[in-house]
Amino acid sequence: MECGLARAEHCRAMPQDVSQPRVTAASESGHIATELASRRTGMSFQRTRMSLDRTLLSVIRTSLALIGFGFAIDQLFRRLPQSWTLPGSGRDPGNLGAALVALGILLLGLGIVYHVRFIWGLRDTRSEMTADGLIRGQGAFPPSLVLITAGLLLLLGLGAIVGILFHAGPFG
Repeated sequence: MECGLARAEHCRAMPQDVSQPRVTAASESGHIATELASRRTGMSFQRTRMSLDRTLLSVIRTSLALIGFGFAIDQLFRRLPQSWTLPGSGRDPGNLGAALVALGILLLGLGIVYHVRFIWGLRDTRSEMTADGLIRGQGAFPPSLVLITAGLLLLLGLGAIVGILFHAGPFG
């Protein structure tokens, strides 16, 4: 389990690695410097992961806008001829809506793949550094709620494209 500000009491109670003595303020300055560097390196993995989550959030924001605009354009042009506001033309303007939804789905899918591949690489690097003794062993990364949200939005986008292309669902 990883230590954070919210889990400070739990982390103080965690047993230290018995192969290395606990480093305190009374320890030699070389040991203190090494311990602090090891902790900074461990925290840099968390900062990198949070940065990766922020990147995925920006991909989600962009793809959600594309999916939403595409769906809205499709619904607008599908409803206008029914309201006698715009006479029907020979071309289907819903193709623009479908293209925007498809682009949003593609962008979101690529963002998810990038996120997962980068996380795997980050975990491998952290495992190698732990095995080499450069940082202390830590628990696994917690599940990424941003990644779960992205997966759910991908399903929403797929539902929207099915509704647009096959005129199915509650908006068809």
